[in-house]
Amino acid sequence: MWALKKLNLDWAEAANLRITQLNEMEEFHLHAYENAAMYKEGMKFFHDKKILKWDFNSGDLVLLFISRLKLFPGKLKSKWSGPFKVVRVSPYGAVELESEDGTQTFKVNGQRVKHYLGTVGERHVIEQTALRDDPTASSTKD
Repeated sequence: MWALKKLNLDWAEAANLRITQLNEMEEFHLHAYENAAMYKEGMKFFHDKKILKWDFNSGDLVLLFISRLKLFPGKLKSKWSGPFKVVRVSPYGAVELESEDGTQTFKVNGQRVKHYLGTVGERHVIEQTALRDDPTASSTKD
């Protein structure tokens, strides 16, 4: 009923078998390490390809990302505020912005701003259209 494994009592053969197994395990680890390194390199290339380098100059109009919006969730709320005018750009990515009325300036991380494509005085007129006609107004008698 009990099965016993056959023991190899030849020490030289057992030692060679164990060394072979250790070498196979080390080779397996080496292949796994190489595959992980290739995967990381490919993912880094894909990630770096998506990064856009934005250069800001003083006088540019930019929008500022509102990071505190998560406290007030709203599906259709805009996550960008502005436009703001760039006053100065530091060499390490900080951007000094000026408010629309020009009364206050503040520094933000350059990753939180993006170029504004509109003009300063641009205002949009929105036309209001009814989605449904009033059923009482549309019924006319001939």
